[in-house]
Amino acid sequence: MRFPELTAEEAATLIENGNTVGFSGFTPAGSAKAIPRALAARAAESHAAGKPFRIGVVTGASTGDSLDGELARADAIAWRTPYQSDKFLRKAINTGKTRFFDMHLSMLPQNIRYGFLGPFDFAVIEACDVTDNGEIVLSTSIGASPTFCTVADNILIELNEHHPVQLRGIHDVYEPNDPPHRDPIPILSARDRIGSPVLRVDPAKIRGIVRTNLADEIGGFKPHDEVTNRIGENVARFLCGEIEAGRVPRGFLPVQSGVGNIANAVLGAMGSNPGIPPFEMYSEVIQDSVIGLLRDGSITYASGTSLTVSPELLQEIYADLPFFKERMILRPQEISNNPEVIRRIGIISINTAIETDVFGNVNSTHVMGKDLMNGIGGSGDFTRNAFISIFTCPSVAKGGAISTIVPLVSHVDHSEHSVQVIITEQGIADLRGKNPLERAETIVGNCAHPSYKDALFKYVRTVEGGQTPQTLNLAFAMHQRFLETGSMQE
Repeated sequence: MRFPELTAEEAATLIENGNTVGFSGFTPAGSAKAIPRALAARAAESHAAGKPFRIGVVTGASTGDSLDGELARADAIAWRTPYQSDKFLRKAINTGKTRFFDMHLSMLPQNIRYGFLGPFDFAVIEACDVTDNGEIVLSTSIGASPTFCTVADNILIELNEHHPVQLRGIHDVYEPNDPPHRDPIPILSARDRIGSPVLRVDPAKIRGIVRTNLADEIGGFKPHDEVTNRIGENVARFLCGEIEAGRVPRGFLPVQSGVGNIANAVLGAMGSNPGIPPFEMYSEVIQDSVIGLLRDGSITYASGTSLTVSPELLQEIYADLPFFKERMILRPQEISNNPEVIRRIGIISINTAIETDVFGNVNSTHVMGKDLMNGIGGSGDFTRNAFISIFTCPSVAKGGAISTIVPLVSHVDHSEHSVQVIITEQGIADLRGKNPLERAETIVGNCAHPSYKDALFKYVRTVEGGQTPQTLNLAFAMHQRFLETGSMQE
């Protein structure tokens, strides 16, 4: 191999204080691991010597502890975008130590190419193979890696032997032209291939290779419980009703699903419901539940930007790779989340809310209006362009101390104009064609927990006049009560 072979520590010495670095990874899948750890150690050493060392960190989405966690604990992140899920980084963001700005995941790569985030000094990319002429076979995600490599002055590659070189062929790397030279993205179904199985880069930019053998840091999802199962069943029941009503074709439409135990329960319920035919997925993340549904034929094809499955399941996939390579594709997030494609092929989007208000506005990022949880991710990309946009959540949280249905959300990520359906374990609120008062009656009546229904109905019905029955002096009374007493209940 023509490129210098470096240790992670040697690679880390090439990155300087104040640099901006694009790291591979979309969830912990395909996330850089060894070099970020070495950077964290270097930052800690510099700080102990009284020297500054902080960098700008950009990734596809969230990453693993070896990247966000290690760098956050070492106070090595000056600024961060576009999404994270690490508790140490979250604390640094919410205390103002790290500057964070949120953005839709489909927009990240183009904003980088447009120069909106400034110059990039390094791209640090995990791969399972690389050739002398600069053909990189990525590992379990693509995310924004192609754009990082396009714009960065230097590239460092973590060559991870944990992932087989036979992954070549599961990726479809395509980077659109920028305006005014942009062409239509020629995807007409989840199965379409439009790019290259490898990421091609200028070999002169590759500063070195770090050999690793490290598993993706993906923990298991929580098992289904009664609440998540009922949410899944309600989603499946709603979609069956849409088929029977003729609003969804009998052959069904591609599905996008968020990440987590609710999403796994929803997909499981859809796969087991005889009223829903086998379907394709066009989504961000291919997670555990998708694999079983691919095996039994409930899902016929899955398109995403990351393969985010438990370690045991990943090894099962690798043991039967030819089967899955015929039924699965990984794309850059700019394509997996692209509004043009989402609208063209008619995706049914299913995402999770932190809270929703009685008019259908959704908060998916902040707790009590000020503390960031993770970020908006790709939920907005899909919600605003979906054939049908669905949001799910349990009706209560914190053992019933919090109602997820509130008079007014404490932070708005998805407005009532984008949200069509809200589903909790209590029931289904179809908001299409309803005015604000009708939406409020439907959401409270069908989705709110019984212990909060009376208070929510009282709020909605006491307002006189106005197109939207909103009372500003009481809109956040439930939130305020929780902050003062630890419970939203009166």
